[in-house]
Amino acid sequence: MKISIKNGLAVLLMSFSSLTMSAAFADAPKIGTDFEAVAQPISTETPAKIEVMEIFWYGCPHCYHMEAPLSAWVKKLPADVYFKRMPGLPNASWAPMAKAFYAMETLGVGEKLHTKLFDAIHKTKSLNPTDEAATIAWVTAQSGLDKLKVEQAFKSFSTSTNLNRAAQIFRASGATGVPSLVIDGKYITSATQAGGNEQALKVADYIIGNVRTDKAAAVKK
Repeated sequence: MKISIKNGLAVLLMSFSSLTMSAAFADAPKIGTDFEAVAQPISTETPAKIEVMEIFWYGCPHCYHMEAPLSAWVKKLPADVYFKRMPGLPNASWAPMAKAFYAMETLGVGEKLHTKLFDAIHKTKSLNPTDEAATIAWVTAQSGLDKLKVEQAFKSFSTSTNLNRAAQIFRASGATGVPSLVIDGKYITSATQAGGNEQALKVADYIIGNVRTDKAAAVKK
């Protein structure tokens, strides 16, 4: 899903080392075409590993169709790579779904309801992703939890803090749409840029390989 955003961020100037060298081969993904440097570096949770972060929105049909190939891809990730999701938050209308993501995590039902929430919006079309009250009611019904507890999770300080962080990361990534994949807080690709969901995952594999080489080279210095 394409988003029209003017974030005014300067393009990050980086040394692309092995990424640039490998891009010289005709079939290799190319920076500026198949992927980009992020607008600003994004800190990762585990620097010793390579982080892949999906920026998504439950209301996005492209994100919905990305779920199956992405899930299969994540299951095959090597031990030095870890995956995480981050709800996109470019504007206020996306906030109910971002709140749902963090509230479900807090309530311990994130894994259980993640796919079901996508299905409710895109398969059965029984939920409007911009309707927070309806989303709270849906999470309550699907989880079997007390409604007050669900409401508190949606409105908690931790959820508010996470929303602020999600908005900051969205701007720092330079994303112009979802789903987007941010690799190691340095590079970003998307189905739109790479030419499809499977192609985006292949570009991510390519970047992961080059980041791994760069990390190994840095350790030897």
